[in-house]
Amino acid sequence: MKTYEYRQFGLENLVLAERDKPQAAAGQAVVKFRAASLNYRDLLFAKGVYNPRARFPAVPLSDGAGEVVAAGDKVTRWKVGDRVCPIFMQGWIDGERSLEKARTSLGGGELDGVLREYGAFDESGLVRIPDHLSFEEAATLPCAAVTAWDALVCVAKLKAGDTILTLGTGGVSVFAIQFAKMHGARVIATSSSDEKLEEVRELGADEIINYKKTPDWDHEVLRMTDGTGVDCVVEVGGAGTLAKSVAATRMGGLICVIGVLASGGGFNPVQILMRGLCLQGIFVGSRRMFEDMNRAIAVNRLRPVISKTFNFDQAREALAYMESGSHFGKIVLNF
Repeated sequence: MKTYEYRQFGLENLVLAERDKPQAAAGQAVVKFRAASLNYRDLLFAKGVYNPRARFPAVPLSDGAGEVVAAGDKVTRWKVGDRVCPIFMQGWIDGERSLEKARTSLGGGELDGVLREYGAFDESGLVRIPDHLSFEEAATLPCAAVTAWDALVCVAKLKAGDTILTLGTGGVSVFAIQFAKMHGARVIATSSSDEKLEEVRELGADEIINYKKTPDWDHEVLRMTDGTGVDCVVEVGGAGTLAKSVAATRMGGLICVIGVLASGGGFNPVQILMRGLCLQGIFVGSRRMFEDMNRAIAVNRLRPVISKTFNFDQAREALAYMESGSHFGKIVLNF
C-alpha cells in the first residue's frame, strides 16, 4: 500500500513510501481510507515541536475517514462496508483524561497516523460516520470537532443564552461557532480578515471583530456584553492572546485553552485570581464524546466547513497551504 512517512523532521522530508497492507488480527478491523484532514498539530509535528522524541519512520495525521474492508476474529462492532473514523486517542474510550490515554494518539510519533491507504485498528478505536456526511466531511471530525465539543458541551456545559467568544477561523473555532449556535448560544467571533468575518456571519455569528483593525478587541467584547464579558472563550491563540481573553471573560467565567497559534508572553495571572476565572486545557476527547457529538451532528444535519480539498499526492502542498493561514475551516485530502 501507499503511505506517507517522515524519516526525520521537516516538511521537505515527508515522502511517499510502500508498506505491506495490514491484516486484521483478532479484535481488529482494517480500514481503507477515503479522506483525511489536517490540523495545526500536523505542522508542529513536522517541525519537531509537537513531539521532539518521535519515533521514525512516522506516518502523520490523526484525522481520517474510510470504510471497513476486513474484520478479524471476535470483532462484533463492525462489518465490512461500515463507514468509520478512527478516534484521535485509540486508548481513550470514556472516563477521565490520563497520560496513558494521551500516549495513544494517532500521527504524533507514538502510533502511525492516517496518511496511508489502509490501517488496522482495534474495533473499540473506531466510530460510525453520520449517514449524511461524505468521507471528506467526516474526516474533519476526529480532532477539531471533538475538541470544540469537549470544550463547549462537556466542560462549559453550554446552554441557550450563553455568550461565547471564538478566536480566528481555523477548524476548532469554526466548529465551535456551529456547535454554539446549535445550542442556542450567542457568538462573538474574531478574525484578521473582513472576508472571513462575513463567512463567520453566514455561519451564524452574532457579533464580529476584526482584531487587526481593533487591536484592543477585549475592550470591544466588553462593550458588546455591556461590560460583563463572555461566559466562555475558545482560546486557540495561546500566549499571544490569553491576556486579552482573560480580560474579555466575565467573573467566574471559563477559558478553554486549546491552541498555541499566537506567540507572546508576560501573562499576569492576577486577574484569574481576582475574578475567579477557570482556565481549562482541552486535549481533544474520548470516543464517548465523539459518539455523542456525531448523534447531535446527525440530528441537526450539520455539515463541516471545508476550505480546500487536495489529492492524496498533494500532501506537502496541503500542509504548506495550512501554514499560509489562508484557510477557513478545514483542509482535506481526498484519497
